[in-house]
Amino acid sequence: MIYVLDTDHASLYQRGDAQVGERLRHLIPNEVAITIVSYEEQIAGRLAVARRAQTVDERVIAYRWLQLTLDFYCRMPVLPFNNSAGSILDQLQAIKLRIGTKDLLIGAIALAHSTTLLTRNFRDFQQIPGLAIEDWTLP
Repeated sequence: MIYVLDTDHASLYQRGDAQVGERLRHLIPNEVAITIVSYEEQIAGRLAVARRAQTVDERVIAYRWLQLTLDFYCRMPVLPFNNSAGSILDQLQAIKLRIGTKDLLIGAIALAHSTTLLTRNFRDFQQIPGLAIEDWTLP
């Protein structure tokens, strides 16, 4: 089984969440991945913080997080948004789910690669038919 980190679980892991980190440590490297959409979300956020930084201390922190994020994605397999995910996205959009576009993209990628999505956002992702989801922050 392949587990895919939603952006929230990736952020928790990056910030040292013990529970998520412990569960991930028990997986072999090819059992966990992340999507290109989560990369987009995180990099956009890190770049925005870096652009707003005005003091040396703010810049040091902003660029440290940008570097940590780059390092994380260099080590983690990143699942692409490909034609298969695009077809699934079209199907999901046709049924007019009330979910944000980024979540639809992540869900489509997870379905296209037959993975289980790790997320705390059950409210939105459980609306996607056939998507396996788990929350590793729960006991």
